Amino acid sequence: MLKEQYRLKRRSAFTATYRTGLSFHKSGVTMFVGKKNSKDVPTKFGFVVSKKIHKRAVKRNRIKRLMRESVRLMLKEGNFQNQYMSVIFAASSKLLGKNFDYVNKSVRELIAKL
Repeated sequence: MLKEQYRLKRRSAFTATYRTGLSFHKSGVTMFVGKKNSKDVPTKFGFVVSKKIHKRAVKRNRIKRLMRESVRLMLKEGNFQNQYMSVIFAASSKLLGKNFDYVNKSVRELIAKL
């Protein structure tokens, strides 16, 4: 699980991140990035899986857990710079039934684009 300091929680923070309009897409994952980080605060991450992807919460939560674990491992390795204030990962239906390696590869390629 991600530490509290890295979690994006408030609805207003999510909408502000979406409003910046900067997004990247790679193999089933879309990444939205917020404003540039001018302070020395850690980047906050949010994870979104719509009900349109699958009606069962179990399936949606599995996708979120896989994306969250990928980000957690990346932060643990220290491979991420605090370049942006917030980052949101949104999943598509391509991720249903995929394993961790596939999701991890997609998330890491998106982060590399930053």
